[in-house]
Amino acid sequence: MGNYRVYAPRLPLTSMRFFSPITIIAAAQLLGTSLWFSANSAADGLALSWQVTATDIGWLTNAVQGGFILGTLVLALGDVADRYRASHIFIVSALAGAFFNGCFAWFSEGLTSALVYRFMVGLCLAGIYPMGMKLVVSWEPERAGAALAQLVAMLTLGTALPHGLREIGAGLPWQWVIFASSVLAVAAAGLIYRLGDGPHLPRPVTRTPHSTTRRLFTQPAVFQVFRIPQFRAAAFGYFGHMWELYAFWAIVPLLVSGTSLFEESSALGVPGLSFAIIAIGALGCIVGGLLSRKMGSGPVALGALAASGSCALIFVLFWETLPSIWLLVLLLVWGATVIADSPQFSALSAAACPREIVGAALAIQNSIGFSITLVSIAGISALFELTGPASVWLLLPGPIFGLLGFILTTRGFTPAREQQS
Repeated sequence: MGNYRVYAPRLPLTSMRFFSPITIIAAAQLLGTSLWFSANSAADGLALSWQVTATDIGWLTNAVQGGFILGTLVLALGDVADRYRASHIFIVSALAGAFFNGCFAWFSEGLTSALVYRFMVGLCLAGIYPMGMKLVVSWEPERAGAALAQLVAMLTLGTALPHGLREIGAGLPWQWVIFASSVLAVAAAGLIYRLGDGPHLPRPVTRTPHSTTRRLFTQPAVFQVFRIPQFRAAAFGYFGHMWELYAFWAIVPLLVSGTSLFEESSALGVPGLSFAIIAIGALGCIVGGLLSRKMGSGPVALGALAASGSCALIFVLFWETLPSIWLLVLLLVWGATVIADSPQFSALSAAACPREIVGAALAIQNSIGFSITLVSIAGISALFELTGPASVWLLLPGPIFGLLGFILTTRGFTPAREQQS
């Protein structure tokens, strides 16, 4: 097997034999990433309890992003992502994330303590999302585009899930709604524990503590992947996509409540409509994954990024005049396309870099991408208080940069290895 270690997966035990590894990883991703926007789903309860504003909710979201950024940097620069089994990192992170999310629900006394707990949740999510991608590659590297699409679809549903829980438990205190995400994260850890790692992982590289410390203060090898044009192009597209994605998800409840949509569709409520707009992104990911098997990941990623940017432009120009039904259609299309490009850019990145550093490469790409979201989330949260839904224009530079960066770097070239996925 050369440099590859065949791990003995736990999959054949009990009833898990009836599900494919990718399905199990995707389900764990769905449950684990429900921690991400649990605070946003409780915005109304937090407003009553702590008198928080839209800007404060933006800070709570950015606390998670900040923790995620630090976590992915540690994974990438400290060689953690490629020194330890991805399943072990996922399990520990999911359990720790459940703990800190529970602390946020039951022990926060105000915005300051809430920010600390949300930061720790973000730190733990760094071991869930990138390691989920690595687990996918460890099981089915030959169809990374379609498999990652399924994974990101579950991330999208996980993001929307707290809004759905809030709609179902509308009469419950917000603490219980948030705590439900902790229970789901524990279940995610259990699924990955029973599954284990796939047979296609490189043998972990053993380094001394001294060599690892020295790498943290020099240029790590992982940064060399940015010299590969195909990886750099995928990264540019991903970074533009990230400017738009999480800022859009963060303000979906505000867009619903700030337009005619809520007044004429009040039966569902803000949480119900928010869940629908975000959750439909899972369908966009699945469709994109199917298309990538015929067209390749590059065209699908570019098409989705162009479509989401067009939705942002149409919303900016016509949100005040569109009938509520067409406004809902627009937001649903936007929700479906805004995330559909993410797994395809990740598949392109994974295909372009050496397999032995794929975990670190994806982690550093995530880290930079989520650093970008700090700016866009803070900017649009503050701007929304001044201009309302018209603030969406701030999302437009992301798709434009992503499209230009990808096209000018590769001029439409798709790596041969990715074309087979």
